Amino acid sequence: MKNYQKFTYQFMESWKNLEGGEICKLFADEIEYYENPIDKPLTRKEDIKPLWAIVPQNQKDISYRFDILAEDEERCMVHFIMTRTMTQTNIVQNIDGVFEIKLNENNLLTYFKQWRFTKEN
Repeated sequence: MKNYQKFTYQFMESWKNLEGGEICKLFADEIEYYENPIDKPLTRKEDIKPLWAIVPQNQKDISYRFDILAEDEERCMVHFIMTRTMTQTNIVQNIDGVFEIKLNENNLLTYFKQWRFTKEN
């Protein structure tokens, strides 16, 4: 059975701890990954790794919470709220967003799409 709660916790904890490599271990090799819902998706884990490799260089002081909004065997919708500080500017950002995720039988991410609103303090 797919464990969306555990997956989301691991994903968010790795982000909080600035461990992009750990996040990428949660992805299947072939994936449909939308960093932005209107962009063309990335389709290989290797293409996503650079996005997460820069996180430790541009973010710090991350805190979050999340709730599973809905899930079934096919997909899951996750609401998240995050606060982070951008390292180059020290601007604090508050993010309110939603992920749509799909996992394979090994609980690896095969689909990721996010919608988010970011407000700077």
